[in-house]
Amino acid sequence: MKTTIPRQRDKLRVSVAGDFESRILSGALGVGEQLPSEADIARDYGVSTRSVREAMQILETKGLVRRRHGGRTTVVRDDVAQYLGTLTVTVRQLFSTDSEYLEQLMAVRRMIETEVVELLTAGGGAMNDDVRVALDAMRAARNSGDFSSFVDADAAFHLALVHSAGNQILAVFYDNLYGLITEVIQITSRVPTKSLEDAYAEHADIYNRIEARDEAGAKALMRAQIDNSAAYLRVAIDKAKTKDKAND
Repeated sequence: MKTTIPRQRDKLRVSVAGDFESRILSGALGVGEQLPSEADIARDYGVSTRSVREAMQILETKGLVRRRHGGRTTVVRDDVAQYLGTLTVTVRQLFSTDSEYLEQLMAVRRMIETEVVELLTAGGGAMNDDVRVALDAMRAARNSGDFSSFVDADAAFHLALVHSAGNQILAVFYDNLYGLITEVIQITSRVPTKSLEDAYAEHADIYNRIEARDEAGAKALMRAQIDNSAAYLRVAIDKAKTKDKAND
């Protein structure tokens, strides 16, 4: 019994903390809002006040709430940017130890951006001016043969699409991964022999299909573009590994 009770309490506090964390990150509990008393939370969840206190400690460690002695616990995070920023640091650390995580990032991109296309073509949002600005910048870079500027505009195009969807949580999440995604675009853009003309045409086609509310067509193009980038990334990773072995 001595080893079972702590384990049970650990599960309870994690469960309570997880529920409140979800409510805070979703915006259901806003910044400045006071949580119920520990006694009320304990009663609502059917746990001890000790488990509730430990759950609040978990949330405070994550920077989601602030506890005051003799006072109520208050939500202190006004958005999820800082929290997701810590996730980005973790992801980058994973990349440094295992390049396979880069390919997993591409899978995350595919899930996010195809969902964004669906939202935009279904009328859940409208492409903002930044999408057109990025596409124009890509065309200018294509005309001048400026590879570096083209890559920057490419990344900006995808970022602007995500922001156009109107989902703030999705936008914040993508913003925190944006630097990593830009680096991946820079890597993958140097692998294929595809011209800037062809690359621009792909993005213009995606833009036009979204404008035409062609969900199936736009999603297929977006998925194919990211899948091709993932394949180019694999080539780049393999080349880097081969080079490292040669230098050993």
